[in-house]
Amino acid sequence: MKLVIASDIHGSAYYCRKLMEVVAQEKPEKLLLLGDLLYHGPRNDLPREYAPKEVITMLSEHRDRIVAVRGNCEAEVDQMVLLFSCMEDFARLTVDGTIFHLTHGHHDSPDALPDLPVGSVFLSGHTHIKMDEMRRGIRCVNPGSVSIPKDGSHSCVVYENGNFRIVLLEDANGM
Repeated sequence: MKLVIASDIHGSAYYCRKLMEVVAQEKPEKLLLLGDLLYHGPRNDLPREYAPKEVITMLSEHRDRIVAVRGNCEAEVDQMVLLFSCMEDFARLTVDGTIFHLTHGHHDSPDALPDLPVGSVFLSGHTHIKMDEMRRGIRCVNPGSVSIPKDGSHSCVVYENGNFRIVLLEDANGM
């Protein structure tokens, strides 16, 4: 199964378009969104081309393949305007025989993992910093931030055949 995994769009139409370029090129079966989709949050500056209504339109085109979880910036009004569920604190999928646990990362985190079997994958965002590490036998992957990175590069992750690959959105056209 092929997945595109992204977090922390924060209402940036500019970087959501970059993410959609990756989705168009990669043609994943699922688009996993790890929260903070529309609102930029009170601690963040406005991201480039802050336009949540445009983000809603772009994401809604992929509603049938989106699995999304609630971030710390999601509100009930977000669920009212999105055409896919985004209010669950976590989701679990079995991908290629492996449990994938999706969460935003503001409750459970690589430092405070939920009860998962060894060999599982823990996907989280929230920190806006890319990560791919083993913790207690669980692979912890953070795709970084689509729109407000704290590690210098806008990014998402592509999963295919057991491999995780970071995609920098600045280079999305030249992939």
